[in-house]
Amino acid sequence: MKLRILTYNIHRCIGVDRRFRPERIVEILEHHDADVVLLQEVDEGVPRSRELDLAEELAKAAGYPHYAVGHNVSLRKGRYGNSTLSRFPILRERNIDLTIGRKKRRGCQHTTLAVGGDGGEADGEPHLEVFNLHLGLSAREREKQIGLLVRSNELADLDPGEPCIVGGDFNDWRSLLRPIFTEVLGFRNATDLKGRYNAVMSTYPSFSPQGGLDRVYYRGGLHLENARTCRLQLTKVASDHRPVICDFRLRSQN
Repeated sequence: MKLRILTYNIHRCIGVDRRFRPERIVEILEHHDADVVLLQEVDEGVPRSRELDLAEELAKAAGYPHYAVGHNVSLRKGRYGNSTLSRFPILRERNIDLTIGRKKRRGCQHTTLAVGGDGGEADGEPHLEVFNLHLGLSAREREKQIGLLVRSNELADLDPGEPCIVGGDFNDWRSLLRPIFTEVLGFRNATDLKGRYNAVMSTYPSFSPQGGLDRVYYRGGLHLENARTCRLQLTKVASDHRPVICDFRLRSQN
């Protein structure tokens, strides 16, 4: 079974031209036609984004029948966080609090997807565990946040053989978190550049990418077939990040 995963920090649908244009994000999502979309910086009820529920608006406009939202930051009016859009039924969802002390509130949204399609929980039905996160700005903060994630029931209780994706905006400029995922937790990094040690695809800033902030780690019954950043001209302005698109093949769990 083929699966396409896309992760994208949409910057509240406010582009580098400072214009609120959700239709640009929709066009990018429709172009790539991913099965599962991991979005960060998604507003709900905030004046800067016309007080819209952006998760609902984007899901409907781009044709995703299922979506979940994990709000992290509350503003004077409205709130924002991460949202996962899915072609598959969402069996379970929870927002894992990754806030460290008095730092800005951060979170990781966990969803269990019934990629078999019927939404049931029968034995043998393929499931995909998805962790959609947005980490902090300091290296020490990010290290502690991954510690919280690793100790959460949602990740700690998973069998390493279960198909699992951890993606989003890691803010990990120097790839300091990579050894934790690849050497300790048994993940692979889909956004590695082949043939270059510890080099990853650059996604930020969108108009001239220099840093690989947006990543996708995977393990379990997933085989990576292709990974790339979006090269549409529109992505240079639609957000300050570029999306990452990964094509996987999900091996049978029977």
